[in-house]
Amino acid sequence: MPTTSMHITPRTSFITGTLLGLAALLCLAGPARLHAQDRPTVSGPGSYVSVGGGISGYQADYGQRHLSGAMAYADTNLTWHYGIESELRYLRYNTDEDVTETNYFIGPRVSLDPYFRLGRFRPYAKLLVGAGKMTFPFHYATGTFFTLAPGGGLDVLLNDRVTVRVIDLEYQSWTSFNYGPMHPYGLSAGISFRLNGHLHPARTGRW
Repeated sequence: MPTTSMHITPRTSFITGTLLGLAALLCLAGPARLHAQDRPTVSGPGSYVSVGGGISGYQADYGQRHLSGAMAYADTNLTWHYGIESELRYLRYNTDEDVTETNYFIGPRVSLDPYFRLGRFRPYAKLLVGAGKMTFPFHYATGTFFTLAPGGGLDVLLNDRVTVRVIDLEYQSWTSFNYGPMHPYGLSAGISFRLNGHLHPARTGRW
């Protein structure tokens, strides 16, 4: 029973913090109209492709391990509002008993500020699905499990090609894990480069 209470408390705090953070981003995106007249109306497809990489720190939810590692991601946006995100994450550092986790995810991603009221700041939400792979202690076994991974975060556009991912929050649900559902959660940060860079629709010579 003591193990169970320790298991739930940090997860609950993370979920609460994530929801509050996303709510704050939504509040900022909604009423921030002071400079809306300085920006042109967004029109046209606005499609782009960007690729990036970064670092991640996760609570593995397997023996209270905290893993860290590298991640790569690609955003294929059909418009400036909606797109598809692909994500690959290798959690190989700060391991205990050689336990590691790997993520292979893809899913829809949506801007929470579709009219560019926040200028270069781009809050977003995502709902990814895919596979979570675990190496069990001392390499005695490996397993791959279906995973649902909702999340959100904040991108900051430095220019027409470079975007900094300031924070990315993700709460995973490994629904088919051997010993019952497992829920790793954590934070990531990184930088991406737009392959088809062009003038951002929110720009009028300056941000």
